[in-house]
Amino acid sequence: MTANTALVLDERFRRLVISSARLEKLAEGFRWAEGPAYFPAGRYLVWSDIPNDRMMRLDETSGHVSVFRQPAAYSNGNTVDRQGRLVTCEHGNRRVTRTEHDGSITVLASHYGGKRLNSPNDVVVRSDGSIWFSDPAYGIDSDYEGHKAESEIGACHVYRVDPQTGAVTIAADDFVRPNGIAFSPDEKRLYVADTGATHVEDGPRHIRVFDVDRDGKLTDGRVFAVCTAGLFDGFRLDEAGRIWTSAGDGVHCYDPDGTLIGKILVPEVVANVAFGGPKRNRLYICATTSLYAIMLPVNGAKTV
Repeated sequence: MTANTALVLDERFRRLVISSARLEKLAEGFRWAEGPAYFPAGRYLVWSDIPNDRMMRLDETSGHVSVFRQPAAYSNGNTVDRQGRLVTCEHGNRRVTRTEHDGSITVLASHYGGKRLNSPNDVVVRSDGSIWFSDPAYGIDSDYEGHKAESEIGACHVYRVDPQTGAVTIAADDFVRPNGIAFSPDEKRLYVADTGATHVEDGPRHIRVFDVDRDGKLTDGRVFAVCTAGLFDGFRLDEAGRIWTSAGDGVHCYDPDGTLIGKILVPEVVANVAFGGPKRNRLYICATTSLYAIMLPVNGAKTV
C-alpha cells in the first residue's frame, strides 16, 4: 500500500493496514458498480452494474471477469445467505429475490400492504434466516437505474422478511432514503445508512445504529456516524465490529465507538464493499466504473 493510499487518522488504524499492500484495480468499464457478494465455496465475487442492467462475476483464482446475468432486473445490493444462495435487490422488478442452487428464482418480497415496493437497495440475512432490506426510491426516480414510476407506498422504509411465514413487515419507518445495511458480528445491533441528502436539502448523510432484540424488534435508533466526504452507501463489518464503509473519497473505517480512525483512499467514488478470500481478509471495493481490492490484516465478520 502506498503512503497516499492509507490515511491514518487514529493510531488504532495503523495496525489495520499493511504498508506493502496495494490497491488493485481488478476490472473496469462499468457505469455504476454496486452490491458485491462473495461466495466462499466457489471463490468468486458477484456484483451489480446497475445502469447496464447486468451482474458481473470475478473468479478469484484466475482473475477472470465475466457477465453473470444479463438482463438482471437492474439489480443493486446482493448478499449470500446461510445456505450459500444469492439474495438480490432488483430495482427493475421492485423486489428481493433468491437464486436457488438450481438457478431458479424465488421471490422473497415484492409488496407491502398490497402495494409494490419502491426499489429494494441493500440486503442482509440474519442467522435466524430473517431477511432485512432497505427500500429507497432510487430505482423508480428515473430510468437510469430501473423504471421511472411513482411510489405506491409513498415512503422509504427498512423491512424484515419473516423466516417462517415470509411475511414482510416494516422494521424502521423514520428514514428519508435508507441505503446500506449490516448487522454487528453478534447481531445485537443493526446499522443502516441514510442517504437522504440526495433528495432533501441538508438531509441525512449518516449511518444509524439500532439495538436488536431476539425477536427482531429495533429500539434506540441513534446516529452512529456522519459522513465527512460525500455520502455513505454500502458497508460491511470486520470480526471486531469495525465498520468499513463507502464514501466519496474511498473506504472509511469506523471503530465500534463511532470514531473515524482511517481511510483507504480510492480514485473513484465508492458504492459498496465486501470481504472475501479464503480468510475473509481481502476487501473488495465497488467504485463507480471499477472493481478494486486490497489485502488487509483483519478478517471480515463471518456471515455464511
